[in-house]
Amino acid sequence: MENTPRTASGQILCYIQIAGFAVLMALNYELFVFPNAFAPAGINGLTTMIQYVFHISIGCTSLLINIPLLLLAWKWVDRDFARKTAVFVVVFSALTMYLNTVDLTWIAYHTDNGSSAILGPATAGVISGGIYGFVIRRNGCTGGTDIIAAWVRKIHPEASLMGLIFCLNASVAVLSFFVYGWKFEPVILCLIYCFLSSRISDGILKGGKKALKFEVVTEQANVLADRIIHELRHGVTVLPARGMYSDREKQVLVCVVNRHQIVQFQELLSQFPGSFAYVSEVNETMGNFKKITR
Repeated sequence: MENTPRTASGQILCYIQIAGFAVLMALNYELFVFPNAFAPAGINGLTTMIQYVFHISIGCTSLLINIPLLLLAWKWVDRDFARKTAVFVVVFSALTMYLNTVDLTWIAYHTDNGSSAILGPATAGVISGGIYGFVIRRNGCTGGTDIIAAWVRKIHPEASLMGLIFCLNASVAVLSFFVYGWKFEPVILCLIYCFLSSRISDGILKGGKKALKFEVVTEQANVLADRIIHELRHGVTVLPARGMYSDREKQVLVCVVNRHQIVQFQELLSQFPGSFAYVSEVNETMGNFKKITR
């Protein structure tokens, strides 16, 4: 999660960004979800079906559901989190209620003109996943089950909500079969939306600064470390170690490099026979991860 801005201007910018994401989410629903007769994931999936059957705006039902959840977040989770989530919920709800009075059929993507039935939900899932990931990284959320998840993790950090989220999404998918005319197509579209949304948001939450961490057990630590610093332009951490099989003193070099440098690192390591190394993926780097310039 991104660092919360400390300055007033930084906070204002963060709120503006979250409001912008809420506007994008409302347009996403109006252009890609509602015209294609399927329900997205979570609480908004239920409110989408309520709107489809009873013609009650998703903005109204979403706001009514989220008000008590926002109070819960304010009291038991985090007030900054609650405020930012409230901004998203209020802007999203207000705009969807307004857009219900505006005719957007001329630009909405719908399948009754022979267009692909998959592209609408696929686009909606990608956009929603991106919005979800970026809002979470700003210490907010899109409301609904995300608030409940934050509350449960605040009380029980070790708790897993995968079962609850799966049951809710499965319930939405099953209900959509009956709501949208006893057809399997809305169920499949809901699953496509859920899959793409979760993959995109997961990728954003893990971060885009992926790297590789090498840990090398060697007896030539100083020479190898010097080569890494001067040729790969990355710092190295050296840890003392002892080989239990050989009963000899060794060192462990820890180095995080860019992904495109893996071949160069392997070629360098091949020049030090007797060294042992393994590599693991780093989802995100934080702090001072810069190439050495001298």
